[in-house]
Amino acid sequence: MSDRYQPQEVEASIYRLWEEHQAFKALDVSTKPPFSIILPPPNVTGFLHLGHALNMSIQDCLIRWKKMNGFNVLWLPGTDHAGIATQVVVEKHLQKMGLNREQLGREKFLEKVWEWKRETEDRIYSQLKRLGGALDWSRATFTLDEGVSRAVTKVFVSLYRKGLIYRGLRLVNWSGPLQSAISDLEVEFKEVKGRLYLIKYPLTDSNEHLIVATTRPETLLGDTAVCVHPKDDRYQRFIGKKVRLPLIGREISVIADESIDPQFGTGVVKVTPAHDFNDYKLGRKYNLDFINILDKMCYLNENAGIYRGLSVTEARRRIVHDLKESDLLVKEEPHIHQVGHCSRTGAVIEPLLSEQWFVKMSGLAQPARAVVESGTITLEPEAWIKTYLHWLNNIEDWCISRQLWWGHRIPAWYCQVCSHVYVDERQPGQCEKCGNNSWKQDEDVLDTWFSSALWPFTTLGWPAQTEALKTFYPTSVLVTGHDILFFWVARMIMMGLEFVKDVPFRKVYLHGLVRDDQGTKMSKSLDNSIDPIDVIEKYGADALRFNFLAHIHSGKDFQFSEERVQGYRNFINKLWNAARFVLTRVSVASFEGIHGPSLAAFDRWILQRLWEVERDVEQGLEQCRFSDAAHLLYHFVWNDFCDWYIEFSKVNWLEIAPDEKENSQKVMLFVLDRIIALLHPFIPFVTEEIFQKLPYREGQLCILQNYPTTRLDKELKNFFSSESAFEVELLKAVLHSIRQIRGENRISPAQEIGVKLRVFDEKTQKILGNYRKMLMLLGRISSLEISPEVRAKKAAVSRIVLGNSSVTVAVPLEGLVNIEEEIKRLTKAIEKAEKTLKELERRLSQEAFLKNANPEVVEHDRQQSQVLRVQIQTWTEARERLLRNEEFLV
Repeated sequence: MSDRYQPQEVEASIYRLWEEHQAFKALDVSTKPPFSIILPPPNVTGFLHLGHALNMSIQDCLIRWKKMNGFNVLWLPGTDHAGIATQVVVEKHLQKMGLNREQLGREKFLEKVWEWKRETEDRIYSQLKRLGGALDWSRATFTLDEGVSRAVTKVFVSLYRKGLIYRGLRLVNWSGPLQSAISDLEVEFKEVKGRLYLIKYPLTDSNEHLIVATTRPETLLGDTAVCVHPKDDRYQRFIGKKVRLPLIGREISVIADESIDPQFGTGVVKVTPAHDFNDYKLGRKYNLDFINILDKMCYLNENAGIYRGLSVTEARRRIVHDLKESDLLVKEEPHIHQVGHCSRTGAVIEPLLSEQWFVKMSGLAQPARAVVESGTITLEPEAWIKTYLHWLNNIEDWCISRQLWWGHRIPAWYCQVCSHVYVDERQPGQCEKCGNNSWKQDEDVLDTWFSSALWPFTTLGWPAQTEALKTFYPTSVLVTGHDILFFWVARMIMMGLEFVKDVPFRKVYLHGLVRDDQGTKMSKSLDNSIDPIDVIEKYGADALRFNFLAHIHSGKDFQFSEERVQGYRNFINKLWNAARFVLTRVSVASFEGIHGPSLAAFDRWILQRLWEVERDVEQGLEQCRFSDAAHLLYHFVWNDFCDWYIEFSKVNWLEIAPDEKENSQKVMLFVLDRIIALLHPFIPFVTEEIFQKLPYREGQLCILQNYPTTRLDKELKNFFSSESAFEVELLKAVLHSIRQIRGENRISPAQEIGVKLRVFDEKTQKILGNYRKMLMLLGRISSLEISPEVRAKKAAVSRIVLGNSSVTVAVPLEGLVNIEEEIKRLTKAIEKAEKTLKELERRLSQEAFLKNANPEVVEHDRQQSQVLRVQIQTWTEARERLLRNEEFLV
């Protein structure tokens, strides 16, 4: 093994090794229990980002863990055509070449998009491999593959015939530059410094007027009512009367509805049913006119009168000017508010009345609600259940048509003679209404989320009843971000229940977004986004993966830190160096035949710790507590195995007989073997590379081994010894105290020191006496006194309590440190701590602070106060010991 682990030299060859041995291949028919995950398909828009890397790390950990537990595992890869996102990216690419889609025409443009798809899909799959994804590449699927497209058409036709899909005029989010409806997920709300305009609406039967506040004065051209709260005393007398629309003169009614907030603005709101989602509901409720004032490019149309042809911005400027001229503008003032923007173009979204295709959601939502309420599907964390059910209880019909070229074209044709609509999986023949054969297919494509909603079963061959579908559906778990719980997860549940008559997955694990080290959302515009491949090139894939898994908490956003990745790169190097030590210093060929009776205390202790870690890691992974499992392994490897067990063993091997040494070396090799397997789902590359170096594992793969569990290693209990565990923990505590005294007093680790141990019971004194040489070598001790009566002068003291035993550790400091300078340092530290404590106690004594401050801040201050009190007492005692000139009983 090389002196240092070099991931750049290892990872590609290890992944080829897995592929050559078909390590990721699932079997459609197997006696093993199935476990399946469908990869949330990345968009073919470019590169994977850190969010994908986080998502993939979680899934790969589960997949490898289940495979090593004897399951027939399927992790199915795929990509999403991402209609709007991909079309926008390709159009921007064409613009650089001086082309646009209209010049190319639909067919030629789609050829360009397919070229783009092939390039980006190859890049995405390459990135997934760089991350170590144990995906069954033989099953890779694209949302526009022929089989998936047929399934999408079948679902559309089926829902249409059931009356669950219809075409109608409804309000949608509209992007002018795209000339298309877009989903709520593609609307980004940004804080905008706008203006609030107060406008007079004159009453028709008097000289009075109502004052309406709006941020969008241009939409008054489409107003068909003004509305007040029915119990608002200021306006009750106006309900049922008419006002004259400013600038237009059209008469509209004053209506009343309890949804109006009397405290907002003037308490009078304008109602524009064709351009506001709340107003749309009022319009339908009170049967108001719907007047659309915008065309598809979001310019004012013929209903805008003299303002026709103006952009929204220019129309606003002109209308405000004309209101002033007509003495209808009371005032305008600065107003900060949230405005929806198209995430693909940056343009302001306009609610627009448009003829679109919709899915009726209420009937589909009820079963999707029931399976979560009953626990058939579990959500992790459970806190999201309430949000999920609230959304389903208030669900609106789903707009599924998009005015694009890239996507699944809607299987609807219109007879050019009689306008009959034909919807079917087959191309139309003779019109059943008029007998003609002149058809035009609907130009629109389906919302990307429509095909994505079918992903768990279309990827497995549905509508055919394939063996893969029978074996792997429902899938075992879905891992995804909480931001698409409604757009994707809920819709998959609905479609799975509707078409396969079963849920699409048993469990949903929801994780948060990846943010930078300041907690800011990552984006290209903020120049804080990071390419995961750049991190991999620098630190290796395993360090990036372990960084995610050691700090992920379900439902919470992840704060990315490159410094932390670097720390886990150091952990991987630590593991590598430990394996290198074992494989170069251990002379046994395998760990078979460990002889229990001759095992040293250190060997028994590490085997017991291994068993405990196996138990706790399995529990953590079963409950999707990845960070708990990762931290257990980190501390076991770094602290127990490397820092203690190997160091103890180095000294122990100098003392024991050859056969005992061989037996001990078998234990060390066994523990290393288990560590490699335990860590494999978390850091697969380095563990597989070390595994390939094990002489007794020739021709095998780590990923195909049994995962270490207390069931697999039940014989380890035969080696447990409470006496051995106590001895090792006692040695650790004493050495830790000695090292802590070195650190606190800035004594070099290389400097030999004198140590005095005051021990009160014979058992503990005997143990420490037996390990005198071990303590002196590992503690770099020149003289060691162990006695029930220990006196010292100007010494640093630390007390240890372990069970019923107590040990006082004393290190005389004369000749090691400048006593006078140390007294000054302690005095300064005490004064600083007392000043901080005084301020904290003053704040904690104030009623206002306790009542108004964040509870977490209050608790933090209380805990810090307690820590400071302990520190002050410790430093004060240390200073008093240095000030005394005579020996004292430690």
